[in-house]
Amino acid sequence: MTGFRATFLAGLMTVTALLATPALAQGTTHMARDHLVIDLRFGIEWLRCTVGQVWNGTTCVGDVVRLDHEQIAIAISQAGEQLGEGWRLPTLDELEGLLCKHCEKLSYSRPRAMIDSDIFPETVSEPYWTGQQNGLSRRHYFSVNFFNGWTYGRFLPTQPLAVRLVRDRK
Repeated sequence: MTGFRATFLAGLMTVTALLATPALAQGTTHMARDHLVIDLRFGIEWLRCTVGQVWNGTTCVGDVVRLDHEQIAIAISQAGEQLGEGWRLPTLDELEGLLCKHCEKLSYSRPRAMIDSDIFPETVSEPYWTGQQNGLSRRHYFSVNFFNGWTYGRFLPTQPLAVRLVRDRK
């Protein structure tokens, strides 16, 4: 019984260590399927590419388009026509859930975004919009910066930022 118990505990410790590994945790919550990424944690699906880019079957190509909130409404309408209804800006929690704090930076001349680049390729290292207003300053909205992982609640809706759209899974 002692040998079995020791083996069982050693196996349990190994499983626990693996589950605590950020790469495994990130990989088990996001599943890439063509131009979409299913987010199991939040029950949503993301467009794999930033607005302005297109999924070519291997990566995201094209130039990122930075939008203000008025332009985002048009982009959401176009996404609905082309990809089905329900697209929106992510909440702060949803967008922060994409941050990959263990992802390696290349350099300051060409920094890699703090996001899993295998799942979300060609993500720019800069702030992305959320649809969530700052409760302390209602005229500002939150953003998540994929260069440093910081959250900001200081951008006016008239400022252009990068956008990644999301929708609830059916």
